[in-house]
Amino acid sequence: MKKKKFCVIGLGNFGFHIVSTLYQEGHEVIAIDLERDKVQAVKDICSYAILGDAANKDFLAAQGVQEMDAVVVSTGVRSHLSTLITLYLKELKVRRILAKAISEDHGRILARVGASDVIFPEKDMAVRIARNMSSPNILEFIPLAEEYSLSETEPPKHFLGKTLIDLDLRKKYQLTVIAIKDVLTDQFIPVPPPTYQIKNSDLLIILGKTSDIDRALNIKK
Repeated sequence: MKKKKFCVIGLGNFGFHIVSTLYQEGHEVIAIDLERDKVQAVKDICSYAILGDAANKDFLAAQGVQEMDAVVVSTGVRSHLSTLITLYLKELKVRRILAKAISEDHGRILARVGASDVIFPEKDMAVRIARNMSSPNILEFIPLAEEYSLSETEPPKHFLGKTLIDLDLRKKYQLTVIAIKDVLTDQFIPVPPPTYQIKNSDLLIILGKTSDIDRALNIKK
């Protein structure tokens, strides 16, 4: 895996875990916050922990944000602060800006001033938990756009022993099995061939409308 450069601005719980995970994955991570105790808390789990005011364009430029693969803006309830920082990052031509929103209106503003991705941590997690509670055989659920999702699911009984040709999910449900993982052998098969036969040790990664995925898996609502 290629080592990348990331910057995380705002080191509350969300920012802290983003920093920790990216650093554990082997990337270079700069962590920035206005509060000394938060900077101290991440100094051993990042490449550089910096105390400073990210709502200052010159300060941001001095940290080399232009060279980052992505910058995460996570400044908590201070919506005006994250909006200003996002605007400055856009003006500095940062490649990818991921900004945490505290409301739908705030999210629209962040997108308008330059955020590449707007994150609603509580809402997104709530949707995933609710989906997993409602549909236990779906292990992971990632909403992609209105009505569409990417789901990692155990194959239902009526899938077992059948090939992808037999199931004909594309014609019947407008679904695409983009990958299959065998949990016993840890084999990962991207774009599986139509002759692949589904086993009970497989996990299917399916792309399509959420309602169509539910219909194909015979999930009752």
